Amino acid sequence: MSEATSRPLRIAVIGTSYLGANTAAGMAEFGFDVIGVEIDEHRLKLLNDGKAPLYEPGLDPLLKKHVESGRLRFTKDYREIADWADVHFIAVGTPQLEGSEAADLSQVNSVVDMLAPLLTKPTLVVGRSTVPVGTSQHVEQRFHAESPAGTAVEIAWQPEFLREAHGVDDTLHPDRLVFGVESATAEARLREVFATPIAEGSPVVVCNRPTAELVKGGANAFLATKISFINALAEMADATGADVTQLADALGYDKRIGRGMLNAGPGYGGGCLPKDLRAFMARAGELGVEEVITLLREVDDINHHRRARIVDLTHEVLGAEWVGRNVTVLGAAFKAGTDDVRDSPALDIAGRIQLHGANVTVYDPEAMENARKVRPTLRYAASVLEACEGTHAVLHLTEWPEFRELDPVKLKEVVDRPALVDARLQLDSKRWRAAGWTYRAPGKP
Repeated sequence: MSEATSRPLRIAVIGTSYLGANTAAGMAEFGFDVIGVEIDEHRLKLLNDGKAPLYEPGLDPLLKKHVESGRLRFTKDYREIADWADVHFIAVGTPQLEGSEAADLSQVNSVVDMLAPLLTKPTLVVGRSTVPVGTSQHVEQRFHAESPAGTAVEIAWQPEFLREAHGVDDTLHPDRLVFGVESATAEARLREVFATPIAEGSPVVVCNRPTAELVKGGANAFLATKISFINALAEMADATGADVTQLADALGYDKRIGRGMLNAGPGYGGGCLPKDLRAFMARAGELGVEEVITLLREVDDINHHRRARIVDLTHEVLGAEWVGRNVTVLGAAFKAGTDDVRDSPALDIAGRIQLHGANVTVYDPEAMENARKVRPTLRYAASVLEACEGTHAVLHLTEWPEFRELDPVKLKEVVDRPALVDARLQLDSKRWRAAGWTYRAPGKP
């Protein structure tokens, strides 16, 4: 490793989807020479042109900046990174295994298949992918057995905590850094990699690898629990005439609870939280920890029930009629600031309403193309006004700023019936009611 002291560290990032693209751009911004590995030719060309293969605010300019500077480039050839890099980050996806709740580790295993036989000198391989606890031990065993460098290949795990729509900022200014290491040498190298955010004050937790693997799954399980808890309280509010938003505000002042992630709505979705929660449960089952399974199964069930509750509320607004009714869904992405429609509550609700016989039209500022791929039978509009023409109910399902700024007076001119279901509880109910709209929201009197 002494060779690296006379030059910037060389970083390889394997996998260039959401996590990998942000990691590669962030490492270049920290001042390192970076090569990202991407086997898909289309994505590879986009990345080498300085363009992200997904929508993430601020990512395109950062990629372009460092591709043009020569500090960052992308390849599909593992031979270019094997003995070139001082640190190899594994940033591939771990989707839900088909037919199971467990994580699909085929991409992680593929990285080992491709990289291990090529490593001939001491190096550090750092997992950032979200994996079940115990995975790093298996990865270590394979690298030690299959690499010419043998035990000189050290494995660490450094979980990511990136929020979609905030990925760039969370990469450059992490709220904490967790280093799962088994040696002082690995810790020192990770501190060198993350010297910039550490100098800015990002706290560091140094632990063993199993702890680091559990941190990400535990964090997501807790966040899912918090979201489902406030949604369960929204059901209580509906039953009693209470206001769940005011309730959340009051609870949030308690420092032991906090206001973050305490917003009632259609529940969580996306490509991470749902599948990570289920993978966490699956691993708990393998380890025989039944208490975790019992708790998180209920959390997941509450989350799915929220979607059904929004469908029921829409049915009420439509006068208990589905057939012949037009419904507008504002939002397709699972959250604002992204084009990610994986396990999107908005699209799930839209699909359920369509199955009941209503005509459903969807509009989203960024996720239309991806939405069409997964829900091709829905109608799609090019603007909010177009989506609302002749509609009998408008559903606010993704919290884009554009929707909060809508003029209810102007929108009323194009609808057939001015009825709004504010599933995100983000719109001004007094303003919409003053404009003549029927306003309904879960957990609001």
